[in-house]
Amino acid sequence: MADSLYPLTFTPVLKHYLWGGRNLERLGRILPPHGVVAESWEISGHQNGVTAVDNGPCAGRLLTDLHAELGLDLIGRNCAWAQARQKFPLLIKLLDANLPLSVQVHPSDDFARTHEGNELGKTEMWVVLQAAPNAELILGVKAGTTPAAFRQAVESGRLEPFLHRLPVKAGDHICVPAGSLHAIMSGLLIAEIQQNSDTTYRVYDWNRVGDDGRPRPLHLEKAMAVINFAQVEPGLRPPELVAEQKGVRRWRLCANQYFVTERVQMAAGATFTGACNGESLEIWGVIAGEVRINRMTLAAVRFTLLPAALGEFAVTAVTGATLLRTYAGA
Repeated sequence: MADSLYPLTFTPVLKHYLWGGRNLERLGRILPPHGVVAESWEISGHQNGVTAVDNGPCAGRLLTDLHAELGLDLIGRNCAWAQARQKFPLLIKLLDANLPLSVQVHPSDDFARTHEGNELGKTEMWVVLQAAPNAELILGVKAGTTPAAFRQAVESGRLEPFLHRLPVKAGDHICVPAGSLHAIMSGLLIAEIQQNSDTTYRVYDWNRVGDDGRPRPLHLEKAMAVINFAQVEPGLRPPELVAEQKGVRRWRLCANQYFVTERVQMAAGATFTGACNGESLEIWGVIAGEVRINRMTLAAVRFTLLPAALGEFAVTAVTGATLLRTYAGA
């Protein structure tokens, strides 16, 4: 088991959806020569796209196989809820919204378990890595929206007046609990941290057609059952500064029952020390600059998984660097 307890990196799994483009090349992803790529699944134990380790003694092994072998030593005691369902808890993605995504919603754990077999619900969060001028996204509904009026607007193909739009720019973060009506609009490159789920209820698809020339299916009945209509015109939340010392500043971005995500800003030469003591895995993503994590060098944009039983670790900034740190809270 000791051979498996080191910072793990993975070969991404690429996903092809009609709203994607070629912009993930700007983040260092190697894309097929033709066609569009919408998502890069960076760390995934989901059956629809399991990532394989690409470094160290475990190179070539699937994350699901490591999880089956290591259990809580990989994911941590704070993720016992996921272990009980034999699930890796999180899924890390990069998204290229070259075109708008559909207006959609994700279910809670309870709803997903009832209606989608052993699939988890999907609480997620986004960090905007790059944004075109005037970029925006949709989160929640406009004031005065009722479920009946909303449904009628979907069925008549005129949902736009009920959608709450938020301007966004590079560096912004957005917390998206299960039940949030949302859509990522065009011109955005985003890092997404979410529960390990691939369940999406499509509500509205801008009256467009899919690759086969036909409208993509909607999931209106399930969507209406899970949309939080009380989420009225939410705004962006400011980051919360939680620590500042010796060239390292940490801000909490989102915290929920499944994960906590921080932004970590490091001056060149600064070091952050921590310990994976069995409570939780940690996932670190370099979104600008270059760092060393123990003996491994990691440059933007890459993610690494620190097993829960790893023990002490050190992150040292080779250059000035910005990172995302995710772990499961108590």
